[in-house]
Amino acid sequence: MNTKTMPTEPTTTVAFDPGTFERLHRAYRRIDPGDPAQAWHLLEALHVLGQTRLVPHARTHGLMLALAWRTRNLAEVNGQLLRLLLVPLGHLLGRLPLGNTGRSHVGAFRPMQVAPELLATIRAHQRPPTL
Repeated sequence: MNTKTMPTEPTTTVAFDPGTFERLHRAYRRIDPGDPAQAWHLLEALHVLGQTRLVPHARTHGLMLALAWRTRNLAEVNGQLLRLLLVPLGHLLGRLPLGNTGRSHVGAFRPMQVAPELLATIRAHQRPPTL
């Protein structure tokens, strides 16, 4: 196991990096429309990475809403509408459930450990260290 890419302790958040966020966003835009599972995976990684910043956080929920609408998932559409309303309030009050994937099947106020597969995706989109 590579200790540089896999944590030894549970991780609840990942430090925001605008470059990594944009690379993940570009990867999301390149996803085959017929692969919603991969699209949701990338959006969850974007949410974990961007949730501590207002604009990236809201942007991610907007993308989640669009995907929910495209896939005709009414429960997810409703959940994303609620989360879009809660984003500014959460930032204003400093009540952000770190590590939360942002999906409607997860409580909007529930902090979570970052799933290893999401962390691996985020790390794969970070720039390699320059020598």
